[in-house]
Amino acid sequence: MSLLRRSRSLLLASAVAAVVVSSGVALIGTAQAATTLGASAAQTGRYYGAAIAAGRLGDATYTGILNREFNSVTAENEMKWDATEPSQGRFTYTNGDRILNQGIAMGAKVRGHALLWHQQEPGWAQSMSGTALRNAMMNHVTQVATHYRGRIHSWDVVNEAFADGGSGGRRDSNLQRTGNDWIEAAFRAARAADPAAKLCYNDYNTDGINAKSTGIYNMVRDFKARGVPIDCVGFQSHLGTTISGDYQANLQRFADLGVDVQITELDVAQGGNQANIYATVTRACMAVSRCTGITVWGIRDSDSWRTGENPLLFDNSGNKKAAYTSVLNALNAGGPSSPGPSSPSPSVSTSPQPGGACSASVSLNSWNGGFVATVRVTAGSSGVNGWTVGVNLPAGSAVTSTWSAGNSGTTGTVNFRNVSYNGRLAAGGATEFGFQGTGAGPTVSPSCAAA
Repeated sequence: MSLLRRSRSLLLASAVAAVVVSSGVALIGTAQAATTLGASAAQTGRYYGAAIAAGRLGDATYTGILNREFNSVTAENEMKWDATEPSQGRFTYTNGDRILNQGIAMGAKVRGHALLWHQQEPGWAQSMSGTALRNAMMNHVTQVATHYRGRIHSWDVVNEAFADGGSGGRRDSNLQRTGNDWIEAAFRAARAADPAAKLCYNDYNTDGINAKSTGIYNMVRDFKARGVPIDCVGFQSHLGTTISGDYQANLQRFADLGVDVQITELDVAQGGNQANIYATVTRACMAVSRCTGITVWGIRDSDSWRTGENPLLFDNSGNKKAAYTSVLNALNAGGPSSPGPSSPSPSVSTSPQPGGACSASVSLNSWNGGFVATVRVTAGSSGVNGWTVGVNLPAGSAVTSTWSAGNSGTTGTVNFRNVSYNGRLAAGGATEFGFQGTGAGPTVSPSCAAA
C-alpha cells in the first residue's frame, strides 16, 4: 500500500457478511497482562507493528507512540523500487536506512516492503519490457536485498500480482508480461541475496476464501511442492465496516501449506463496528499458530492514506481509541504461540534447555562466513519478568548486530538480555530475538535464566 492515491478500488465490502462480535474478551490475569501492543503480542512470540514514514520521524507524538507501542516496523514507501533505484543502476537507501535504523534503535523487527510491485515503479522501468525489464527486475531484487542482508525480518518480495474479480488469475502488468515465472524468479533471487530473511507474497482483497485468494493459494501450494523459496503470505486487510466470516479459516488454510501468515497492512474504516472488527482480526491471528504478527498501516488517523475514514488505533492527536483497547484485550487473552522460524530451512536447531524459570532454543540460517541466529525464549510455569540468555560462540565467531535484545560482549560466551517490551512473559509464553554474526553460528544449546 502507498500513501499515494491509487486508482484501484479496495472492494471493501464485496461478498462479505457483517459479523456481530461479542464485546466480552477473556483477559489473562491482571498481574500478567501487558500494557502495550508490542509487549502483549510478544507474550506469544508474535509482533505488533506499524508502517512508518521517514518524514514523520521528527514528530514527537508520532515517535513517542511508535517507540512505546510497537515491536515491528515496515517502511511505507522508502524501500519500494522508485525510492531505492530512481535511475537505473543508481541505488539510494537514505530513507530506507532511516526506517531500518529506527527499528534497530527500538529493538524491533523490520519488514521490507516491497521489492517488486507493478505500481511505484521508477519511470525508467515503466518504459521497459521483455528481457531488458526482466534483467532489471532481478538486478533490483538482488541489489536491494543484498544491501539489507541479515537485517530484514521479512520481505514482501512481490506485491499485488493477482487480479481482482472472479478469474483468480494474474494481473496484467509489464512485470507479468516478462513471463509467468517472474514471481518465482524474484523469490529465488531474494533467497540468494539474503538467505536469512523470510520471503513473503503480499496482496489485498484476500481476506476471505474467494477467487483471488484461491488463486494465490494455488500458487503457494505449487511453490511449496516445487521447492520455490516462499516462507510467508501477507494479507493486507484494508477493511470497511464488515469482515468475511471465513477470515480465520482462510488464514489457516494458507498456514496448513507450511507457510507463515502475517496481517501486513491492517486498517478498518471508522464506524460503530471498528473496535469489533479489529478484535476479530486479532483473535483470528492469535488462533492460528503460524500467524506471526500484525502490522497496522500507520499510527494516527491523520497519518493514514485513507483520508477521512479514521481507520487506525490512535486519533489525530495520538489518543488511544476504543479499537486500541479491543486489540490489547484480544492480544492479552492469548492463543497458541507462534512457531519458531520456519524459513529458510534452519541448518541447526537446538532443543530448549532448562535455565531457571525459562528455556531457550536457537535456529540458524548460515552461509559461508556468516549466520543469522533466531533465539526463542519460553517462560516456565510461573512466568518471568525478565530474562538473560547465554550463547556460546565457536572460536573465531563474533556478533555483529542484535535485534529485540541487548548483548554484553560479542565473542565467546555472549549474554543477551530482554529489552523493554519483551521481558515480561506469562507462564508458557514465548518471545524471540535475533543476532547476526561472522564465522560459524552456535552449535550448543543456549542457557536461559529469569531475572
